[in-house]
Parts: sequence; structure tokens; C-alpha cells
Amino acid sequence: MGLKLTFGWVCLLILSLSVCITEAQGQTKDFNVKNYGAIADGKTDNSKAFLKAWKEACEWTGRARVWIPMGTYRVNSAKFEGPCKGPIAFVIKGYLKAPTEPSLFITENWINFRYVNNLTVSGGGVLDGQGKEAWAYNDCNKNPNCPSLPTTMRFDFVTNAWVHHLRSINSKNTHIVVFGCVDVRITTTRISAPADSPNTDGIKMANSRGIKIQQTTIRTGDDCIAMLAGTSQVRIFNVTCGPGHGISIGSLGKDGDKNDLFDIKVRNCSFHNTSDGIRIKTWASPGIGKVSSLIYEDIFMNQVGNPIIIDQEYCPYPPCKTQPSRVQISNVTYRNIWGNSGSKVAVTFRCSQSRPCRDLVMENINLHYHGRDGEGSTAICNNVKGESLGHQNPASCI
Repeated sequence: MGLKLTFGWVCLLILSLSVCITEAQGQTKDFNVKNYGAIADGKTDNSKAFLKAWKEACEWTGRARVWIPMGTYRVNSAKFEGPCKGPIAFVIKGYLKAPTEPSLFITENWINFRYVNNLTVSGGGVLDGQGKEAWAYNDCNKNPNCPSLPTTMRFDFVTNAWVHHLRSINSKNTHIVVFGCVDVRITTTRISAPADSPNTDGIKMANSRGIKIQQTTIRTGDDCIAMLAGTSQVRIFNVTCGPGHGISIGSLGKDGDKNDLFDIKVRNCSFHNTSDGIRIKTWASPGIGKVSSLIYEDIFMNQVGNPIIIDQEYCPYPPCKTQPSRVQISNVTYRNIWGNSGSKVAVTFRCSQSRPCRDLVMENINLHYHGRDGEGSTAICNNVKGESLGHQNPASCI
């Protein structure tokens, strides 16, 4: 009898411990940066406090939240690395300011997340790159020895991430970079920099797949969104772009590498006073690659310089060693695209002589241009094979 009673108590104890461990693993614990020495005075460097909070949060076996409360925090360059023991959130309620001293901002990234799974970055706060102090240094188009200015927020080798309800302003370089990542969502985010700010791309991605960008507004001095080599399975829905250079694929093929992109969908987006709308650009250089399975549909253009453009003779800063691009573009659909063009040529397909664009489909295009003499919009096609369906304004050149 005593043995049975003892055995029963042991079983009950094991069960209780199991329940306690399970509950602990399911709990969310906050790691408030102020408890690690952060001071919200807008002057003190809080990078060490932020990193200490991250380190302990990353070690927590349950759900962890690095909590940045209301206030203005100066933060120097910081790298938040995993892997972590559980899902982790970086909750920004406050206003983060990047450094303005050249000795501190000559770095690749301001805020960098690396090797993290199940990451959330949110909170409604502001990331202020204070780029005005740095833009004069961003002269790489004419200075081969130009310094590397920092991206505001970069994700390297991150999986299952959600970035939402944030505001990024005045980045020194690109606002958000996604590299080597899988399954990343960016939603309900606002990105802004002056139209004349150099290289302030909104979101740039490379070597990543499963990227979703939705309900986001991007006003910047370069590409609103740029997709580079190795990108696939991208969904860009309900994005407002402008000013800026539009939503771009490329540039590709500059350095002779293999440059493949495929399975891209851009839908229900609007462009306002951008230099370009939906653009694919490849260098006239030896680089090889394939761009395929692209769908652009239900898109509104408002005073866009080049609403629809493929440029396989891309050369932003000559001299270039020009030769026919070896990047093959195929299976691209443009459907239900309307509005007004800022230039007479509303559609430009400047494809490669050695690898003509194949299987392009133009369906229900209506892009107006109101010139001084009443002339309408036109289209230009070089080395293109495809078909046109439905209404076409300008008259299709395919």
C-alpha cells in the first residue's frame, strides 16, 4: 500500500513539473530596455542596453519581447543575432535616432537582425536614419571610393518574420534590406525620404523567397521596391509608391553573375509622380540569367514618367562596356493597368538583341498622355515576342 502511494505521488509530481514547464514555455516575457540602462534623452547611445536586452530575450525559452517604450532613443549601429530559443519580438514604441557623426555612420547597417527564426518587429514607433547629415557622402555614381552608408534595418538569413506598424524616415541609404531570408512579411509600414535623397530605396531584397509586402506606403528618392538576383515567390499587394523610381526588378547582369528571378506578382498598387512605374532593368554586359513568371495587374499610374518599361540597355553612369544583355526575360503579363503617363512614351520594351523578350502579354492597358498639341501616348518595342489582348492605349507595338 505504501509503495503504491509513493509511486502515485511520484507520478503526480512528474505531471505537475511537465505542466509547469509547458506553461513556462508558452508565457511571454518582456525585456524592457530601460531595465538594462537605456535612457530616452535623444543623446545617450543606447546600443549596449538594447543588445543586453536582446541577449537575455534570445535566451528565454518561451515567447520573448524586447520592449522599447515611448521616448526618444539615440542608438548607434547594433547587430541582433540568433538563433534564439523561442519566438522573439522587437517592439518599438519609441522614436529611434541614428547617429549623425561620420565616424559612427560609416558602417553597413544601423539595425541588423541575423540568423533569427520566428521574429516580429513592430510597435508603431519610428526609425529616424537622420540621413540629411549623410547624403552628401553618398556619391558612389561618380566616386569609386565612396564610403558605405548604413541601411536603416537589415535582415540576414531570417525566417518566418513579420514586420508591421513601423515608420522609417530619412534613411542614409536603403530603408529595409532583406537578404538570404525565407517567408518574410512587411505590412502596414510607412517609408519616407525626400525625392532628391540619393539611394534611399524603400525595400530591397536578394537571394530570398516567400516575401510579402502589403498595405505599405513608400515615398523615397530611389526604387520604392527593388528585387535583385536570387529572388522568388514575391507578392506585392496594395502598395502606394511615390515619389521614387517605382517597383523594379534589377538591375541585373552587371558583374557577370547568374541572375535568376521568378514567380513575382504585383497587384492593386498605385504610383504617383514616380520616374518609373513597373520596371525591369538589366545591364548591357556579360551577366547571364533568367527573369520569368511575372504578373503585374490592377495597377494605377498618376503622372508616371515611364509607366511600363523593360530596359536591357541599362547604364546609369557611363562609360559602360556595352554589349547585348544575356539575361532572358520571358512569361511576363501586364493586365488592367490604367492612368496617365508623364511622358509621351507610356510603354517601352527595349529588349536584348541576343535574347529577345518572349511570351509578353499586354491585356487591357489604358495609359493616357495629354501633350501640348493633343497627341496621345505611344509605345516602343525592340526585340519583343508576345501578344496583346483587349483594349490597348497606347496602341500595342507587340
